[in-house]
Amino acid sequence: MKKLWGGAFSESTADLVDRFGQSIKTDLHFWQEDLIGSVAHARMLGETGIISKDEAKILIDGLEKIHEEGPRALDIDVEDVHTAIELRLKEIVGDVAGKLHTARSRNDQVATAARLFLHNELLIVLDLIKSLQGVLLEQATAHKGALMPGYTHQQHAQPITLGFHLMGHFWGLQRNGWRAERLFELANYSPLGAAALAGTGFPIDRHMTAQELGFTAPIPNALDATSDRSFILDALHVCALIMIDLSRISQELVLWSGREFGFIKLHDSVTTGSSIMPQKRNPDMAELIRGRTGRVIANWVTMATVMKGLPLGYNRDTQEDKPPLFDSLGKIKDSLQLIQLQLESCEWQLQTMANSTRGDFSTATDLADFLAASGMPFREAHEVVGKVVIGCNERGITLEDLNESNLKEIAPEIPSEALNVLKPEDSVRRRESYGGPGPKAMATQLALAAELHAERGFLKIA
Repeated sequence: MKKLWGGAFSESTADLVDRFGQSIKTDLHFWQEDLIGSVAHARMLGETGIISKDEAKILIDGLEKIHEEGPRALDIDVEDVHTAIELRLKEIVGDVAGKLHTARSRNDQVATAARLFLHNELLIVLDLIKSLQGVLLEQATAHKGALMPGYTHQQHAQPITLGFHLMGHFWGLQRNGWRAERLFELANYSPLGAAALAGTGFPIDRHMTAQELGFTAPIPNALDATSDRSFILDALHVCALIMIDLSRISQELVLWSGREFGFIKLHDSVTTGSSIMPQKRNPDMAELIRGRTGRVIANWVTMATVMKGLPLGYNRDTQEDKPPLFDSLGKIKDSLQLIQLQLESCEWQLQTMANSTRGDFSTATDLADFLAASGMPFREAHEVVGKVVIGCNERGITLEDLNESNLKEIAPEIPSEALNVLKPEDSVRRRESYGGPGPKAMATQLALAAELHAERGFLKIA
């Protein structure tokens, strides 16, 4: 296996050592970012006179040639992607390729490539979040009045609407978009030029390379620049939070597409069948998102465990930073798109949703609120309504079945006017507090969401 070191070694490393330490297959994920960083470094070497401008141009032309060729032209029987690129560069431009590594180390090189890769991936993730938000907003607007049960403890609690429920997921994604933008800002500092750990004696210009690569500034301390992986931990945390929210949506899709709920019919294109049961329509994509969320959470734990005992300075342990990052980013990109596909193509069973609010006693709170508004202390009202529920159950009726006669039998202290607050659709219409499902409150929420969604970024709301 070809390496960029070994001059002081009299014997070759064992094959198992080579295989165990090799990272090329993982590193290929950021081959472009490594090239971009190398181009900036070569240009800086030429501008500062560390190498001649002609030599810098030769290096840059060679690096651009490698970019045109793509990763398939790189030798993968090497230690890492940095080695692969430098060896290919030597094949193209000759011995001058050896000058590219002047005033830098693989330590600052890999840290730079990782930050550039994360930046590029975050731009994709932010677009995907916006796209999924758009679908949620569109469907929430279309179904802002579609009645459905609201749940606590997975039990019917109070009537809400489908639009109101979908907007709950919209705001979760808004927070995740805001977090991803903050991560973009936090990771936007350049380690390039920190070299192995203590900078270099060459008259490099770290501000020049930072500016060319789009970083805010160089990291002020070279030791910190090569040691820090907190930006990867932050990225893995954001990925885990996104996947947790997507897993919650997935859980609802799994439950709601089952016969027991029947709230949604998922399209053939996002479901699978059974090898033995011809009737099955399985929500496998939702289940896989739910299952793979565990992997993304585990990736954060993996990286935290790697970093917890490391002293300052580069340690080979941090070679394990990239596989979790690549894995988590890949999973959230796929999962965001799969959730969108499922929602875009589904059929909401609106009548089934509305029917499920009948006879579930979910307007009991409305009855208690009516009594409280009439002057009865809420705790007393709560107890009185509890007796009404018992009375209905004993008679085999629901709140909607109550009339003046049986209401007087069960709770003579409740006036007959209370019968007007027991319909689920009326319950929703009355809940006009800010953030509620009532028509005016929903109009306010949807208008705010539409305004924020039209913004280029993600403003923090809550």
